[in-house]
Amino acid sequence: MKLLRVGTAGRERPALLDPDGTLRDLSGLVADIDGTLLADEDVLGRIRSAAAAGDLPALDATGLRTGPPLARIGKIVCIGLNYHDHARETGAEPPDEPVIFFKAPDTVVGPDDTVLIPRGSVKTDWEVELAVVIGRTARYLESAEEGLAHVAGYAVAHDVSEREFQTERGGTWDKGKNCETFNPLGPWLVTADEVPDPQNLSLRLWVNGELKQDGTTAEQIFPVGEVVRYVSRFMTLYPGDVVNTGTPAGVAMGHPEPKPYLRAGDVVELEVTGLGRQRQVLAQA
Repeated sequence: MKLLRVGTAGRERPALLDPDGTLRDLSGLVADIDGTLLADEDVLGRIRSAAAAGDLPALDATGLRTGPPLARIGKIVCIGLNYHDHARETGAEPPDEPVIFFKAPDTVVGPDDTVLIPRGSVKTDWEVELAVVIGRTARYLESAEEGLAHVAGYAVAHDVSEREFQTERGGTWDKGKNCETFNPLGPWLVTADEVPDPQNLSLRLWVNGELKQDGTTAEQIFPVGEVVRYVSRFMTLYPGDVVNTGTPAGVAMGHPEPKPYLRAGDVVELEVTGLGRQRQVLAQA
């Protein structure tokens, strides 16, 4: 299933995109799309049955904003330097273990919402990523297979980053990762049954129409199942938590000087195979 949330910011309603591309209203079945829903197989089964039977009313998508596909996110765990090609372009050694940092849930915006360049920023960068949405409580998992079994679905994430804040201002990476609007998510939450192999997905990103990133999850140093397993050894993952699994080569930081960091007015578009497409216009905070 392709689950999404539509409407004005803060007042989104749950919806489903059917195989014909028709938007269907889920508000008669569920209050929202969140961790509680993703953990409830009975309710998910009723949604599938209603969709198959044609019982879900159509929504007019004209002029309708698409919001983040997940409400009430618990935490966003991010994996850094998780692509061999990205490590090479930044001159970094591939890590022996996954690099973990966090983004606050309030950085999440819709896939086509405006992204704000922070005040004082000169190095705002782009990162297309595969986001993993947790559907079952994961703690002390033993195998990558168990890790995959705890995934409810997948989405496109844009891990916007301010590199000066991240690497030149002391402390951890978090200062460059948690500026407002720095995690567009969606358009859809695609359930795991529609993504048989998360290590066979293409990721692409364009800036002002120029292709900047063109990678594949096959390049991940730590595959999705292993990432979930590993993270579960250090913290409990709950339904509705999100894991951003890293970005392939092609970020501005990896370019020769002068590096083409983002400016107000730039347009960024990004996509992951089968998970939809985002488009953001950059503006000054």
